[in-house]
This record gives sequence, structure tokens and C-alpha cells, in this order.
Amino acid sequence: MFLTLSLPKASAQKAPPATADIYIDPAGVIRWQGSRQEVALFGVNYTTPFAYSYRAHKKLGVNLEQAIDEDVYHLSRLGIDAFRVHVWDVEITDTAGNLLDNEHLRLFDYLIQKLKQRNIKILLTPIAYWGNGYPEPDTAMTGFSSIYPKNKAYRIPRAIKAQENYLTQFLNHRNPYTKQLNREDPDIIAYEVCNEPHYSQPEAEVSSFVQRMVAAMRATGYRKPIFYNIAESPTVSNAILSSPVDGFTFQWYPSGLVNGHTLRGNPLPYVQQYPTPYRQDPRFTSKPRLVYEFESGDILQPLMYPMMARSFRGAGFQWATQFAYDPLAIAYANTEYQTHYLNLAYTPAKAISLLIAGRVFRQVKRDQQFPAFPKDSVFNNFRVSYRAGLSELNADEEFLYTGTTTTRPRKPAALRRVAGTGSSVVVNYEGTGAYFLDRLANGMWRLEVMPDAIAVRDPFAKTSLRQTVTHIFWNTQPMRLTLPGLGADFTVRGLDKGNTFQARASNGTVRLQPGVYLVAARGKNTGSFTAQTRLGAIQLGEFVAPAPTTRQVQVVHTAPAQLSAGRAATLQATIAGVEAADSMLLVAQHFYGPTRTLPMRRLTLTTAEVTVPAELLYPGLLRYWVVVKHQGQNTSFPGPLTGSPKDWDFVPREYWEAPIVAADAALPLFQAAQDQPRIEAGGITGGGWADYITIPTGAVALRLLQSPPTTGTAAPTTPDNAPIAFLRTYFRDRLAPRASDLTNMKELVVRGRKGAGAGRVQLVLITRDAAAYVANVELGADMQEARVPLSSFQLGSQVLLPRPYPGFLPFTFQAPGPATLPLAEAEVLQVLLHSGTSTGSDARPFLDIELIVLR
Repeated sequence: MFLTLSLPKASAQKAPPATADIYIDPAGVIRWQGSRQEVALFGVNYTTPFAYSYRAHKKLGVNLEQAIDEDVYHLSRLGIDAFRVHVWDVEITDTAGNLLDNEHLRLFDYLIQKLKQRNIKILLTPIAYWGNGYPEPDTAMTGFSSIYPKNKAYRIPRAIKAQENYLTQFLNHRNPYTKQLNREDPDIIAYEVCNEPHYSQPEAEVSSFVQRMVAAMRATGYRKPIFYNIAESPTVSNAILSSPVDGFTFQWYPSGLVNGHTLRGNPLPYVQQYPTPYRQDPRFTSKPRLVYEFESGDILQPLMYPMMARSFRGAGFQWATQFAYDPLAIAYANTEYQTHYLNLAYTPAKAISLLIAGRVFRQVKRDQQFPAFPKDSVFNNFRVSYRAGLSELNADEEFLYTGTTTTRPRKPAALRRVAGTGSSVVVNYEGTGAYFLDRLANGMWRLEVMPDAIAVRDPFAKTSLRQTVTHIFWNTQPMRLTLPGLGADFTVRGLDKGNTFQARASNGTVRLQPGVYLVAARGKNTGSFTAQTRLGAIQLGEFVAPAPTTRQVQVVHTAPAQLSAGRAATLQATIAGVEAADSMLLVAQHFYGPTRTLPMRRLTLTTAEVTVPAELLYPGLLRYWVVVKHQGQNTSFPGPLTGSPKDWDFVPREYWEAPIVAADAALPLFQAAQDQPRIEAGGITGGGWADYITIPTGAVALRLLQSPPTTGTAAPTTPDNAPIAFLRTYFRDRLAPRASDLTNMKELVVRGRKGAGAGRVQLVLITRDAAAYVANVELGADMQEARVPLSSFQLGSQVLLPRPYPGFLPFTFQAPGPATLPLAEAEVLQVLLHSGTSTGSDARPFLDIELIVLR
């Protein structure tokens, strides 16, 4: 016999029923059978039984059942109560749509069982149409989707018949683990027929196909809701609106996808609203809506999910599932979908933001509206701050935060749950992993501490299983707890398997390695709490964390683009794989000047900084290394290279360097020859594209090019005067080291040229608070420097770039700001090329940009 504990009231009231189906009321609202309460479910997609994820686990020799167990545990810790996936039909059917009893189907059935055990509700999309290769080539596909592409599968009679056959067999499939038919499982609460269909006129073909799919599903005896995608093929939306489906599905990728690097700048304007089309159509408003996929592509900041959840609720959605949660076994490399990156161990702050977003989704009322950004950073019990890089929930019983915060809990004595990364008033911790505190009784808590995650490469660049983007380190570090009723001399004992740790805190502080612990006030009897005691959907002793991915010392640092001459500068580095007693030095020199050694200060176990004195920063080039003394041996970075630059036989293969410039020197914001990995550029709504060229001087320039004329028309959501191509670059990291020189800056200088017929060129400077300042720039046919006074920039709108998807989402955003450009607050530059006139030749209008500087 073991003890079972309930979750905090704030969570228990919102948890879905353990066993309950749903129904849709006459107003088009999904409700639980029995309680009749509104449904609000929030979670993820997860793909381990299929496609690349399956193959990658196999390649690494990972047991797939164990991998599923571990990942589903982490999903439970993140408060997930919704799971969706587009089933890779191509791997579990033959070309006639017959269901194959194979390893993929078995693992999927196993996953369903594990989700049910954690009370996670399920939405399935049986037809994916996708091949199984990405990011690899397709391989060993047996199903009908291997021969019928999605843009034809709804038109070819044999393909339609195969899909009817498959849907019939899939719904009638009996899960060998749950012993239930898919169509009868109460935890599979709904189906979406197919994933992102690609349709075109005539609508009659679409209408017929949808009706046949719904009829095939209903013929099995299935009576629960059937949903259909209405966002992917808007030209035939009338056919879907008039179809017999019970509701509609949408997706949201507000920052686009696969930009090839991390996007920086304030992302909140992209997610302040989700204005669904068809809001005036009763066929739409009388039925419920779900979000089957969403993601903040190429963004690591832990800000987007809570704001997306709020916007979803404002648009009336009752289900939202992120795409896709990275399996623990391959998250070190982020190879499954490089533009997505979410895992509790490897992206802890972003994962905690998903936990907070789930609270937003369940606590914000359906159709509740809020003021436009930036007035929306504080709402209900939530706070989202771009400047602080922080999302948090501060409620009576819960205190959740994605990073170090000075916010005080609303009612400390009422707290039942704390989770976060970094430090707060109640937890002081220098590690980078997430932690969870759940109150078990007065003066007794369950503490779960994840290992440190150290990013060593851009996770959104090209990926490979042979390349780690985030390393895991099991460090022992101090944690100070200031919790009501706990006292300063509480006891701590390990609960997870093999964890025999026992200690008493001193002054509220204890040194811990990753694991699960029972924390109790002095004198409390903890004997009734064991590893098997249940806490909601988990057991107290459960713990899942990846093993250390390396034991080598790691140093992560980026050199500043420029340093100000005659002014001291602070340089910071992330350092992992070291011990508290290890020392670090910065070895710096001018190119031909003397070498100087400077001790670095340890801010935490994994961060250090050094102040380079003003006398060393005279105009020239600063070259430097970080030297780590670990276990009696010096290792220099970048490298690693054994030894120190002070050694006579040190041969530097790599080094960091930064130009040291006078106060009136130009500050580059964009350099075509160097900045390819850090900018976004391309066409807008098909009107243009971007490429790099060489100009007659031999220099490299970015070319924005107008597309050839087409017979079609622009997307109806695109303004007539919209630009056709763009450059976007983040530059605040270049501004910061020269902050003292900004008062000298008077103009923006563009070195570029326009081809014949090219249209208007706009420059947009965007501040940290998303205020945009706009000016035009005049360029001729020859390469030239065009000077644009900063005083000519006027408050206006930014274009949301990269473009959000779907295409009906807002095109521009305008935030309030001071009348005059606050240069010190600027962080993003946009260059916008507008459509020009045809010259009657094969040459198309273009804009070449070699350099943009502040001067």
C-alpha cells in the first residue's frame, strides 16, 4: 500500500477528467461529458514511433519503449494534458490502405498507453501524406502516400478508396496494450482527418472527398468529433465550411520556419493576436476550433509560448499542441526538425515557458481580449517581459518562472508548487537546469533538480547526430531554499533510484547534484513518503535526465564586433566542465603588442567575466584567449589547445579578436561579406528573393531581386503597397560595446545601388519595445554611399519578418514610441524593396547592398 497525494488545487481544478469523452454543445463549444465544463487542453506533438525520430533512436542503439517512457514523464512534469500527431500512414499501410501490424504501429500503441497513464488526452490525424525521410531521404515506405501525393490524393479514385479503407481499419484497430478500439478509447477525444491537405479548384472535388472521408469514419460506429484543416488551402475554404465536419483546425508559425540560425530581437509583436478568417461566417462560428501545430521557429527566448496561448484563447481555440517536442535521446543534436527545439533537459527555460503557457491556456477565458502590445506584458497572474527575457506565473499557490526574477510570490504561505530556472526569492540556484518543488505537507516538499544544459552551437543551424548543440553537465551546486515552514536547517534525502544522499541544510543552503529529494523541516517525520508515493500522475521517486554528454572543458564566447578606444570593456564567457576550484585567465595582446594576463571572475560555476582595462584598449586590434586551469593542466580557448599563449611553444590555431576604434568611427550594422549567418533576407509573398553577388570591385553584396511577372494575383491579405523583398538584421550586440559613442552618430550610410526599374527602398529601425522608425533611401545605378540622417526617421510600422504562417496573419505592426528615434534603444534594421516597373527587358529590378553603417 502506498500514499497518494493530490495536486495543488489550482491545477486539480483544471485537470481533465480521468475518464470522460467530449461533446459539442449547440453554441459550438467543446465540453466534457458529465461535468459539462469547457475543454481547454494544451500540449505537444511527439513523433518517436515514426519516421526520422524512430530511425535516429535505432541508430543510437536506444530502447524505444524506454525512450517513450522517459519523454512522457517529462511531458507530465511540464503539465501537458494534450497530445497530437499526424500518424505516418506511409509506414503503417500498404498502397491499398490496409493497416500493417508492424513495429511502428506497435510503438504507437505503446505510446498511447503511456499517455493515458499520465491522463494526457489525445487527438489523432490518421493521414499525414508526408514521406518519412526529413531531414534524410525517404526510405522503406510502403503506404499509399508513397504513390499518391497530397495534391492529387483527393482526386484519384484508387487513392480515395485506399484512404477510406485505411480510416476504417485504423479506427477499428484494437490497441494491444489498452485493449480498446481506437474509435472507442475515451482518451482519444477527437480526430482530424488529414494533415495539411493541398487543394485547388474546383471545390466540388474537395467537397466530395471530405464527405467520403467523414462517411468512412462514421460507418465504423465512431461518434466523437471530426475536425478538418481550413488554414492550408484557403481557396477552397467554402467546401470545408459547408462540409459535415464538426470543427476546424489551424496552425501558427509566427516567425516562419528554417531560417538557419537563431532569430533575435523582440518577438512579441508576432504573437499579440491570432485573427482567424471567417469570423463573420456562421458556418465557422458555430463550430469549435483547434490548433494542431504551433511553434516559435528558430527562437529560443522563453517568451513566445505564453503569449501564443493567450492569443489562441482570444481567438476561441480550445486545444493547442506545439510541434514538436524533441525526444530526449536525440535532443543533444536537435536533428529531428532543426527549426524546432524544445526539451525539458536541453532547453530548460523554453520548456518552463511551455508549462506556463499551459496555465495561460487553461486560465484565460475563451474569447477573452487584451490590450495590444506593449500593454500586454502583464495579464491575469502572468508576466511576459522581453527586456528581462522572462515569462512567469505568480498565483496564490503557484510560482513559475523561466529565469532569474526579483518578483515576490503573491502569497508565500499558500505556495504549493514552484518551478523555474535561475533564482528567485524562494530559490537561489546558479545551475542552468530546471527545477520543480511540490509541497507534500506542511514543511515537506518534493524537489527535482535537472542537470546543467550548456548551449555550445546555434541549434537552428545545420544539424547532425555527429554534432552536439547542447551539452549536459551533472554539477554539484549550492541551492538555498526560503520556503514557508521549512526553516534554515531542513533535512534532505534522495528519492530517485540510486540516490543515497542525506544532509542537513546550513543557513537554508545545501549542495546538490541532479536528482529527486525529499526536503523537510527539522523534526518532521518523513517515513510515510517513499519513492512509490504518488503525486498526481507521477511517483515521488521518478527521475529522468540524460547522462553527461562530455567531460571535456567547454568555453563559449563571441567576440564583440568593436570596442571603444580608451574605455574599459567587460567580456563574458560560458565555461562548463570545470570545478569550483578551477581558475580562468584572459590572455590578451595587440596584434604586435605586449601580452597581458588578466584573471577572470567567476560569476557562477558556469559563467565568468573579466574587465579589460582602458590602458590596454588603445586603437588597434585586440586578440585574446581564455585559459582554463583544470586538474593542474592549462587549456586555451578557442580550441581547445593544450597550454597557454604565454608558453614559448604555444602555436595559436584560433583566437578571438575585436577592433578597437575611436569614438567617431563608423559602426557597421550590416556587412554583406561577413554577415550571412546572422541575417534574414528573401522575398515577401512570392514577389522577390535574395542572393549574394560580387560587384565590379570584387566586393560581396546582398541582392534583393524582383520576381518575374506572374498571371496570378497577390495574396488577398497582402497590402497593395507591400514590399517584395527584405533584409532584416539584429545589431544590438554590436551597439552595446560602443554605447558611450552613440551620441556621436548622426546618420545611417548605405553603400549600394538600384537596378533599372527598382521601386522605393525603405529603412526601418526597430527598438527593444518594438517601436519602428522609417525613412526612405535614394540610390542610383552605380555603387554609391547614400546618407540618411537619423533625424529623418519617423515613427511608423515594421513589417513582420520573416513572414508568419498562415498567410492571413497580420502583415505589419505599429507600436507607440517617442517622436524622435531613441538610437540607444534600437536593435533591428529592416531594408525593404518595393515593387518597381518593368523595363521591357529580361533584366529584373534589383537592389544591391554591400554595407550599412552608423556614422
